[in-house]
Formats: sequence, structure tokens, C-alpha cells
Amino acid sequence: MSGKPFQSQLEPYEAEIQELLTKAVSYREIAERLNTKHGLTVTHNAIYSFVTASSRRHKFVRRFYDGLDDDLKNSLLRQITALWTHGSNAIEGNTLTLGETVQVIELGLTIGGKPLKDHQEAYGHARAVEIIRRMADEGPLTEDQLFDLHRAIMPESPVDSLNPIGAWKRDYNGTTGVLNGQTKYMEYSKPDDVPFLMAAWLKEFNRLLDLSRSKDDAVDAYTWAHMSFVRIHPFFDGNGRMARLLANLPVLRCGFPPILVSPEQRGRYINILWAYQLTIGQLSRGDNLLPEHSSIQDFKVLIAGEWNGVMRLVKEARAAQKRR
Repeated sequence: MSGKPFQSQLEPYEAEIQELLTKAVSYREIAERLNTKHGLTVTHNAIYSFVTASSRRHKFVRRFYDGLDDDLKNSLLRQITALWTHGSNAIEGNTLTLGETVQVIELGLTIGGKPLKDHQEAYGHARAVEIIRRMADEGPLTEDQLFDLHRAIMPESPVDSLNPIGAWKRDYNGTTGVLNGQTKYMEYSKPDDVPFLMAAWLKEFNRLLDLSRSKDDAVDAYTWAHMSFVRIHPFFDGNGRMARLLANLPVLRCGFPPILVSPEQRGRYINILWAYQLTIGQLSRGDNLLPEHSSIQDFKVLIAGEWNGVMRLVKEARAAQKRR
């Protein structure tokens, strides 16, 4: 390639490149299109390097807590951590109330009559929220980071070779739901398919990670990441909590507060996921990770509505800042 470096050559076409990426056009094809259309001589490796550098530049976006005094910022983040931890754990059957969750993660208290496992889940999820916040300022998601996050949310337990913590599942798992008035059991992906499916999931997830620019983009990215992850169900347990954490990475990366699903919406939330999984069926290597179905739009409507609760907290914090 002659002339100025490829970074400078490609800067005028950044929006065009990002649009092609959202359409799942390969780096090689993007290079060919740009070369033909604009008389360039860039390679697919140059496109990849430019996109990676562009992602790093876009990392420094305005965060939802920017401009708040430290006390208001810290209070807002603690409220979000408590709501996120309580809501996500409650969906999975944790019995701690929101107030008890705050007492556990903020004060280290032990709640009488509540299982040790519930306390461990509260501590673990609060740690996982901090991990996700750090990841929002880092590069692409890796398999090792997935395993670290899984270790954070799972309570300590005796070693079980079929139920590993911080590793892909080694046994089959599934869910029972109701479809057309009939109970039905559906297996998630087979253990042998998980490494291949998660490699594909990570590739697409990292492609989407820095593409969100609007609230609609963030809802779309959250939906794809969440619904495709739980369809794979790569771990023996903790998949729902993992999905609700990981799906917020693109949301946080573009500066928005996280999307939180409240316990009050547990039934609707589970029913939508069941309707999708039981209709679409088991996922195998090589399959489309998230085929189209009306449940996807139902899920987007649900989480867009749930997002309003966190948005109100941010608005209240900014109002408090303005009064000072």
C-alpha cells in the first residue's frame, strides 16, 4: 500500500465500514468493496487493524455517571449493584430481599434464617458487577474472562467433575416449559458442541461490542448476547446470571447504565425465553445462534421497559448534582 498509512486512508470511510460490519460483511469483503469503490489498495488485515484501533478510540465515551460528584457517583453505583445483584439472584430463586442483599454486600451482615448459599451468591454477584464494569474499559472479551466471571458468581462447593466451576459444562442440561398448553422438556446444546458454539458466540459478541451508538443499538446488542448465550447454556449452572452480566457489556461500553430485569418481571421474562427455546429447538454446532422469532421482539420490549427503572436513578442523581 502506497501513500499515507492505512489508518489515515480509512478514516473517511469509518462510518461505511461500521455499517458493513453490522451487516455481518467479512473483513475481506469490506476490503474488496472499498478498493473497488474508492480506488484503495487495503487488505483485510488492514481493515481488521483499523476497526480494532477505532474500537479503542470509541472506548473513551461519556459514561452515565460522568459529571457527578464522587459521593453521588458512588451512591448511584452502589444502588445499581444492589438492584442488579438482588434482581438477578432472585430470578434464580435466591431468597434474600433487596434490603437484606444490601446488608450482606454493604455491611457484611449475616441474615438469620437465610441459607449460606444465598449469602455467597450475593457476594459473588456484587464482585461480578465490578468485574463487568472493568471489562467495559478493556478490549475484546476472552474465554478466560468468561471462566473468571463464572468463578465469581458461583458459590464454593465440593469439586464435581461433571459440574465444573470456571469451565464448560461436561454433562447435559435442559429446561421444562409449557408450549401450546403442554409441558415439554428441551435440552440445551450438547457438551461436545459448547466449545465450538462459544467460539462463534465470542466472535460475534466482540464484533458487536463497540458498534452500539444509540439506545436501540444497545437493546439490540443486549438481546442478541443474552438470548443466544442462554440458548447455548455453556455452563452447568449460573447461565442466567452470566447472560444478564455479559449482555450489559455493550450497553456499558457505549456509556449507558445497565439494563436490569426486576424480580417482578420474572414470570414474563422466563416465559419469553422458554417460548423461544422450546419453539426453535436445540442448538448444534454450525447453527444460527439466534434465528428470527416473534419472542425476540417480545424480549426487546420487556428489557426496554425494565431499563426505565435504572434511567430514573441516573436522572435523580443528576438532579441532585444540579441542585448543588
